[in-house]
Amino acid sequence: MEQEKSSKSSNGAKKIILSGIQPTGTFTLGNYLGAVRNWQKMQEAYACYYFIADLHSLTVHIEPAKRRAQTREAFALLLACGIDTERSLVFVQSHNRCHAEMGWIMDCCSPFGELSRMTQFKDKSAKHPEDINAGLFTYPALMAGDILLYQADYVPVGADQTQHLEFTRNVAARFNYVYGEMFRLPEGYFPKAGARVMSLAEPTAKMSKSDENAKATIYILDDEKTILKKFKSAVTDSEAEVAFREGKDGINNLMTIYAAVTGKTMDEITAEFAGKGYGDFKTAVGTVVAEELRPIRENYARLLKDVAYLDAEIARGAERASQIAEKTLRKTMRKMGLC
Repeated sequence: MEQEKSSKSSNGAKKIILSGIQPTGTFTLGNYLGAVRNWQKMQEAYACYYFIADLHSLTVHIEPAKRRAQTREAFALLLACGIDTERSLVFVQSHNRCHAEMGWIMDCCSPFGELSRMTQFKDKSAKHPEDINAGLFTYPALMAGDILLYQADYVPVGADQTQHLEFTRNVAARFNYVYGEMFRLPEGYFPKAGARVMSLAEPTAKMSKSDENAKATIYILDDEKTILKKFKSAVTDSEAEVAFREGKDGINNLMTIYAAVTGKTMDEITAEFAGKGYGDFKTAVGTVVAEELRPIRENYARLLKDVAYLDAEIARGAERASQIAEKTLRKTMRKMGLC
């Protein structure tokens, strides 16, 4: 459901949208259609701040060289997806030390009980009981610091992040009450519903980059041959009708993807493939997806080769982000009697 949000403040300035992604591998088709494609469009109306959340990635052990490479690749991927550094602020989280400092301040403003109720911590610690660290527990406090450093008006959130945004609002309101007015309370930004893309192998489950079945997930850097092959092996049903209805999870998923890329309605898709088999439909879906992702693959390859440009943009983003965040951090510290 689309939620209209004002893009201008009372003084006419663009309102700020902030979002971060972890450098833990390439985006899936679900990430792209559900969120990233909207980020590019939001640049027109809002002041967009996008960052690579490499500090958040520390909750999971990754070889240092791999983390460094993945961070650069994630930065390049954002640019390849159409994020324009002239219109948006794009930066790497750890390159701005204000995040770590604000994270500690937010830790000290976060009640233990409230942190212990975070469902994401419960879910992740249950899945990986052998690797539960304090960073995973205080993750929402660092996230709150990320958001409040830039006085963000809106934060794009999925269903699994609404609790963290509410936590941020609570921490900000508590700080304002104790130390005096300081932080803007951010709101959730719910753009026009992006496609909810499901696994090609298990269409009742969300498409995930961590899926062990290689055929289940489309990555936005997959080449055309790989994309077509994965769609051809997609799970469907024993019928032969391309129609969106209950009990046809596999076909519903493919129709959702096709609709998201082409802009066609479900009725139009049903009419287009009336009398045709699932093989024809799968090929059509794979073809339009491959064509949609082709410019991203090409831009990404070009950007990774231009090391000087990428390094310059990373450095410029860090400098711009630090200038903004430093003002908020110093004011916050003065409120608390730290400087």
